[in-house]
Amino acid sequence: MSFEIMSISSSLIQKQAVEEIEKCNDFTVKFGLTLSHFDAIELVETRTLALKINGRIEFGGGAIDKIIKEFCDSPYISMNNYAETLHELIEMFYFYKNETLDLMSDDDLIKFMKNSFDGKCQGSLELLSGRELANMARNLRYGYAPDYSEDTAYDEEDEDGEY
Repeated sequence: MSFEIMSISSSLIQKQAVEEIEKCNDFTVKFGLTLSHFDAIELVETRTLALKINGRIEFGGGAIDKIIKEFCDSPYISMNNYAETLHELIEMFYFYKNETLDLMSDDDLIKFMKNSFDGKCQGSLELLSGRELANMARNLRYGYAPDYSEDTAYDEEDEDGEY
């Protein structure tokens, strides 16, 4: 009996998450981006799998709608790559929530991802995950600021080579 209740509850949570994603279309349409009902279902499935792989739990739509609203104005996202990019961003988000030991809030992690994606990575998901997010997670684990770089530590030297 309890398995049936869990299954019904899970189904309702999934349905609610799909509806929350579809509501984001009202916001993203002004950027020329929309998701179909099928796209929304697939994004929820990606989230479910990412949560399972990373040993996390979450209720409601979670971070998906935040990711959608943060990234929809990126010059590197178009209807041609919108859903695919969101799948990868969702997977990265949950992976790096673990890698940062939850030392960064969801909102701050998403903002960092967006700033890096549009900035240093110039729309490259590979650079975002493999370089910027990896460095940020390492920095946080070792007690540094998320954007700390050894390169910037040496930039404080003046013209005479003195600090």
